Order: sequence, then structure tokens, then C-alpha cells
Amino acid sequence: MVKLALLLCTLLFSTECYAFNCSIATTPINFGNYDVFSNQALDSSGTITVDCNNPDQKPIKIDISINSGSSGKFNPRQMQGANGTDRLNYYVFTDPSGAAIWGDGTGGSSIVSTIVTKNSILNSNVYARIPAGQNVSVGTYTDLLTATVSW
Repeated sequence: MVKLALLLCTLLFSTECYAFNCSIATTPINFGNYDVFSNQALDSSGTITVDCNNPDQKPIKIDISINSGSSGKFNPRQMQGANGTDRLNYYVFTDPSGAAIWGDGTGGSSIVSTIVTKNSILNSNVYARIPAGQNVSVGTYTDLLTATVSW
């Protein structure tokens, strides 16, 4: 993406061109043990860290999106049980109150947007919840989400 941008800048002779890039790292969401008999939702969190290099220090808007995982939907996402048949519903939110489902901006989901102006590191919390009252088998449940930074 950077090479293409530099090539276009060179071809178009634009004075607005500069090299900008971001890297992304995550800490996983680990819910621990889910109790099917509990009437309390199980909450957890993770972190998305975005490290941007903005040499010209011009304000640039970045968007952070998270895909829907293996279920193909945001509301709710589903973790697959190790037994292959059970699915455990869960949600990923942009805020601790659970007001906005973090996704890619489609299907009622939201993205996180911010402005970066210099070499900066953004730590964004990811809030997650497994609703109470799901009758699933004992076992390990997993899903793989992909976070994307766009600018």
C-alpha cells in the first residue's frame, strides 16, 4: 500500500504526498470458564494497539474495524465448540456500556475512528460479553477475529 502511494505521488507530482504507515497488534480476549447455570453475563476485554508513523505530522484519520469471525455476523458473533456442533454467542463492543457493536460499519456495527498527527501509539480497548443462559456442552470455544486499520 505504501509503495503504491509513493508511486502515485511520483507520477502525479503532488506536493501532498508523504509516507505514512501503521502497524497493529492485539491482546486476545479470554473469557475463562463460562457457567451455563449463572444468570450473569461473562465479560472480558482485550486491546488493539495501533502504532503509526506519520513523518509529516499532518492529521490523518484512521479507522479500526473488526470482522465478524467464523459466524459471518456481528449480532451476535459465535464461537465454535471443539465438538463441532455447539456455538456460544458473544458480542464485541467499542465501549464498556455495550452500546455499539464493533464491526466493519455494516449490519448495524460500528468502527473506531480517530485522528493521528504524529508518531503515535493508540491503545483501544475491546470490550466483550457472553450473554447468560446459553445451554452449551462443556468444552473449549474459540473464534478468530481480524482487526484492520484503514487510512
